Amino acid sequence: MSTLTVPLAGTFGLARLALRRDRLMMPLWVLVVGGIVAGGVGSLESLYGTEATREQLAASMNANSSLRSLYGPVFSDSLGGLAAWRFGVLAATLAAVMSLLVVVRHTREEEETGRQELLSAGAVGRRAPLTAALLAALLANTAVALIVTAGLARLGAGGALALGLAVGGTGMLFAATAAIVAQLTESARLAKGLTGAVLGLAFVLRAAGDAGTAGGSSALTWLSPVGWAEHVRAYGGERWWVLLLIAGAVLAQTGLAYVLTGRRDVGMSFLPARPGPAEGRLATAGGLAWRLQRGGLLGWSLGFLVVGLVFGGMVEGAADIVGDNAQAQQIFERMGGQSALTDAFLATMVGLFGMMAGLFVVGSVLRLHSEETSGRAEPLLANALGRLRWASGHLAVAFGGAVLIMALAAVGLSASYGRDFAGILGAALAQLPAVWVLGGLAVLLWGAYPKAAPAAWGAAGLTLLLGWIGPALNLPQAVLDLSPFSHLPKLPGPDMSWTPLAVLTGLATALTTAGLWRLRRRDVAC
Repeated sequence: MSTLTVPLAGTFGLARLALRRDRLMMPLWVLVVGGIVAGGVGSLESLYGTEATREQLAASMNANSSLRSLYGPVFSDSLGGLAAWRFGVLAATLAAVMSLLVVVRHTREEEETGRQELLSAGAVGRRAPLTAALLAALLANTAVALIVTAGLARLGAGGALALGLAVGGTGMLFAATAAIVAQLTESARLAKGLTGAVLGLAFVLRAAGDAGTAGGSSALTWLSPVGWAEHVRAYGGERWWVLLLIAGAVLAQTGLAYVLTGRRDVGMSFLPARPGPAEGRLATAGGLAWRLQRGGLLGWSLGFLVVGLVFGGMVEGAADIVGDNAQAQQIFERMGGQSALTDAFLATMVGLFGMMAGLFVVGSVLRLHSEETSGRAEPLLANALGRLRWASGHLAVAFGGAVLIMALAAVGLSASYGRDFAGILGAALAQLPAVWVLGGLAVLLWGAYPKAAPAAWGAAGLTLLLGWIGPALNLPQAVLDLSPFSHLPKLPGPDMSWTPLAVLTGLATALTTAGLWRLRRRDVAC
């Protein structure tokens, strides 16, 4: 029987292949997303162990529009309600990012590299690759939902299940969105970017809606799938019917994706790439690298500027976050240095921007890896173009782009805060040596061990995890010191020290140099 008449032939074989290829990345994502919720409950319990402190926190958060825009309103002052408030939106957003990466990786990216065409020459149905990708995403989101439910079950099984289903359901919703976008574009990077833009728009709509309402429902929030997860109201009088809304959106989008994938050929798209000019305009390797990476850099730049504006508006309300809670003040000081609370809050925000910039640098450096494995680098290097010249163009965008996005984050923070531009800019730029260390590690892994290059994502994720929730979990300092960001001076503040900046810059230089030296001595795409 022809695979045309059995459109799902080979689905489980492709699903097993997808799970094998993601045997490191997917469990890491699942543990991070689920662990943020399950592990963060302990920190909330230690900080707000009494009913009075929880009531004070809930009242303060609901009265602060800036904080509502970031975390959403507090629907219940129970410990479970605070956990859903503090981690629910974050976990749902991260689950969405995980899901879009998984689906695009096993659909459009497979077609772009030509691997799907080889697989489709066998007994593989037309819709099998899409089904396998969605099954992989379903498995990952189910695991996240189970971890969240198990981690919060002691606080109330009903609320734990509601939050777990909301987080996992949001992930599947954006998996289905990515499945549609993957049919529309020819580029995996564009598919990720467009789906990420949809997620960003959903987050902005939710933030705008929550900022305008203290505790009720906003039309803007209901327009956002991330807002739907919030309105499940785990531990705050669960609205189980909202989960049906999420499930309906998943089914509708999945059906549309199946219709689209059945009406196009492998490797084609409904929005084909525009043809280039008749005569080439790129004269240098650096120009080509800029052309390939400028879209991603623009997206990161706008994102850092906008988020900086949001965080800057929260500075004046920093005291509301901790109130008179001495333990919360200690955590902020541990994350942001021993200084005034406002400076500690700013240092914490700048540090988070730095860790996020590490993700940008790693992704930009690993563009070299994708260019190599896709076969696009080999024709370039077959001409009078040396490997170092080819790589230097991408590295200039990666390391120089980090300077740009951190400066824009400082512009956003200071513009919204309304003061101390020089101090905030200096604090933002002081994060760069640690950011460059992550970039240098990515260069070393790619140059010396190209098959292990994706492990650079694990290093960047580890630093983000240690910096984000490590202090709240009261991890030992030796563990926190695994992150290069823990060695930076805490700015703005009085404890400026140039020695760690110089050491980290030297380390980044050494890692980058070692990676490029090894690149010159290995075979391409080996």
